[in-house]
Amino acid sequence: MATTRTAARPRALLRASGGPRYAVALAVDALGTGLLRPFLLLYGVTVLRLSPPVAGLAMTAGVAAGLVCVPAVGRRLDRGARSSVVAASMLVRVVGAALLLVTPAGHGLPFAVAALFLGVGNQAWPAAHAALVATVAHGRERDTALAAGRALRNAGLGVGALLATACLAGGPGALRALAAGTGLAYLAAAALAGSVRLRADPAAAPDAEGTGGPGPRMGTLLAANVVYVFCLNVPEIAVPLVLVTQLHASPVWSAAVFVANTVLVVALQVPVTVLVSRFSRTTALVLAGGVLAASYLGFLAAASLGHGRGAPAVAAVSVVCTLGEILYAGSATALVTVLAPARFLGRALARFQLSTGFGLAVSPAVITTLAPHGPAALWGGLAGATLVAAGAVATGKEAHGPSPVAAPSDESADVRTGVS
Repeated sequence: MATTRTAARPRALLRASGGPRYAVALAVDALGTGLLRPFLLLYGVTVLRLSPPVAGLAMTAGVAAGLVCVPAVGRRLDRGARSSVVAASMLVRVVGAALLLVTPAGHGLPFAVAALFLGVGNQAWPAAHAALVATVAHGRERDTALAAGRALRNAGLGVGALLATACLAGGPGALRALAAGTGLAYLAAAALAGSVRLRADPAAAPDAEGTGGPGPRMGTLLAANVVYVFCLNVPEIAVPLVLVTQLHASPVWSAAVFVANTVLVVALQVPVTVLVSRFSRTTALVLAGGVLAASYLGFLAAASLGHGRGAPAVAAVSVVCTLGEILYAGSATALVTVLAPARFLGRALARFQLSTGFGLAVSPAVITTLAPHGPAALWGGLAGATLVAAGAVATGKEAHGPSPVAAPSDESADVRTGVS
């Protein structure tokens, strides 16, 4: 537990997360993403005067293309690249933002190409970031650093979205300004991330945690992750859908749930991750599935209360769902880094990102298909699927016990110019 206590200290946590410059890069990148990503569809419709179906199709194609590129990112990471891949994921999005600015009104193809570059960067970043953190931090310190990165990113996304919302009254001109600001933020973040100059030598590194290459156990985890990741779209899609179409509540309730989710993730991601470090990562992930399934059943009970009491009850249950999300986010990626040997870490993280991207891509369709059949179909289906996924994860025991000791700082990294 000494590793966990060390990781909880701000200075040690900052170093384990990649250093001060890298932390600033993450914050600036998240701020830029928050400025535009929630309003990209609105940009296509309002500024470029595209029809909603055309703009939506272009964005879907961008996400799909991003997923196709993820395996190449994994291979690059397994050759030792770290900060350069993170910087590249940011530079690719600079190109996407620039294309938005030069796309003439009424032209769907350039918008699709811009969405493609933005999608590639968005899908490449999580695996690259996790690999970088796994290079400079080990054991439970790594888990806490990953959690801190997620909290910082959610904070940046939230601030960016609030700034963008305040600017929307300016019309198309304001949206163009947001696109320009996004591009500049990505450029600054890429410069900061690239300046860290971190590489690794995976082939020469011993496997301190987990043994053997990716196998059936990793496959089980990836399959379960597709179901777990639905929780990320519950506050954005499922809850607003139920509140507005079934409970006929004010949209204010949906906004309140989304804001509360963001605030709780920012405030609790690190403390909760540290708190559950007394358990194995597998146990923590199974617990996350249980909490998520319980929250889905809670949503089912809340929806039965009808108009009036239903909306406050849904909002209350959403807090439980967010706690499940925090447990999931704090254990899933960390478990992948434990199961994968150093020489396969990039490919393992890439596969994990593919399963995450696939789950995020299909969950809106699944949720909107189940919702018209009633609360039991939606929430009961999600609860059942999540319990099955948690049961699959629970079939194995984490390698080397619940609290692996942190490896020496140079065990898995050949740092060419130290992290600062």
